[in-house]
Amino acid sequence: MKRGLSFVLSIIMLAILLAACGNSASKDEQSAQGSDSEKSLRMALVLPEKIGVNPFFVQMDEGFKKAGEEFKVDTKTIESTDPAAFEQNLRAAVAENYDLIITATFQAEDALKKVAAENPDKSFAIVDTTVDLPNVRSVGFREYEGAYLLGAAAGLSTKTDKVGMIAAMDVPLIKKYTEGFKAGLESVNPGAEFLVNYVGGFNDPAKAKELALVQFGKGADFIAGASAVGDLGVFEAAKEKGFYTSGQDTDRTIEDPEHIVLSQLKSTDTVAYETVKDFVEGNFKAGAVNYGLKEDGVGLTYVTRDSESPLNAFVGQEVIDKVKAIKDDIVSGKIVVKDPLQQ
Repeated sequence: MKRGLSFVLSIIMLAILLAACGNSASKDEQSAQGSDSEKSLRMALVLPEKIGVNPFFVQMDEGFKKAGEEFKVDTKTIESTDPAAFEQNLRAAVAENYDLIITATFQAEDALKKVAAENPDKSFAIVDTTVDLPNVRSVGFREYEGAYLLGAAAGLSTKTDKVGMIAAMDVPLIKKYTEGFKAGLESVNPGAEFLVNYVGGFNDPAKAKELALVQFGKGADFIAGASAVGDLGVFEAAKEKGFYTSGQDTDRTIEDPEHIVLSQLKSTDTVAYETVKDFVEGNFKAGAVNYGLKEDGVGLTYVTRDSESPLNAFVGQEVIDKVKAIKDDIVSGKIVVKDPLQQ
């Protein structure tokens, strides 16, 4: 009897031990699964050039990193030295299995078309141009809305009724700036003369300066810069001759508020932030999206965003108040600024 009872107790103890081991293994498995599910998303910003002094990329990188911090995403920014290096960097980001790969500008188009087509299960986004593929989100801007505000401000501020713009190239993208500016100018000052010249590239301050001096010689007292790095030449001419000018993308007034009195804004930080946010929250979809005044994608200093610089008297608060009213009418739909590329 004692032997039988002892045997039964041994069996019961063994069963309890096996059950305990099983529960422990199950808990370990659940813990591992939980760890996998909480694994951070990884995103890469692969740029076609060095960030350098280009405010477009500086601002974009800031928005990308800000979103990474807020949404607990592992982020990495990869800069490129030339087109060949850019494609290599893009392929390296795919090989490293980033969940989302973001890039920007027309410089990235050709390489992205190849790499995205070869990796249909990978998600990509490109800013400031369009790549029509089912796994690419193309983020564009309604620059013509910001240009309209700038043109209106220039038309209300000019004392000579002659204003100009030094644009990068006579290509469709730049028409968003030139035509938008012209429409805003004509809406408030139909008698003003609009002068426009093209540099022929995005990195030629000397040529931009030369053209700005020509426009100044024709009587323009406000000459907008819209030539990327070339704007530095426009700014230099404004300082030498005493006319007024404006910058692009970020607030350039802080560089010389006596002459750079406005800046047309392009919020690359906003679109980078929103792209990361949408992916994290499961709202990321391929296709084209556009950011304008309503979405805070474009704007104008003193009108849509404050500036560290005091407002120059050439523009004045009365002009800013009038342009703010125009901005509100565009956002509400009362004023419709036509897309020059759709006309």
